[in-house]
Amino acid sequence: MKKFMFVSFAFALLASAVSLAQDAATPPNTTPSAQATQDAKTVKPKTVTGCLAKGSQPGEVTLTAADGKTWDLRSDSVKLEEHIGHQISATGTVTHETKAQEKKEGQVENAASKEAYGDLNVTEVKMVSETCTK
Repeated sequence: MKKFMFVSFAFALLASAVSLAQDAATPPNTTPSAQATQDAKTVKPKTVTGCLAKGSQPGEVTLTAADGKTWDLRSDSVKLEEHIGHQISATGTVTHETKAQEKKEGQVENAASKEAYGDLNVTEVKMVSETCTK
């Protein structure tokens, strides 16, 4: 009888150790749905419409939207230089956001600032007009 109790105790201890080892291997707070939600937020495309102009440095292109926000545009697949001086709608992913984008709605932003509002990696361009409206 003592031998049976000893074997039962050893089995229970072994089963507990295996169970705890499996729990430790799972990273905390990383559920598949939470990870998918976070990934969806980071790759959500953004469309910005405005006037395209040459930037201050060679090869740099900027888009100034109607609200005064300036975006630095980059693209490996779209030739942005062909649209300089045109009003366009650029769609892509935001690769850098400034502190201005983190402000809550309703707060006044400094639209006259020359600092870029963000960087946009452009995947698609649609021409709105051959000239920019001021």
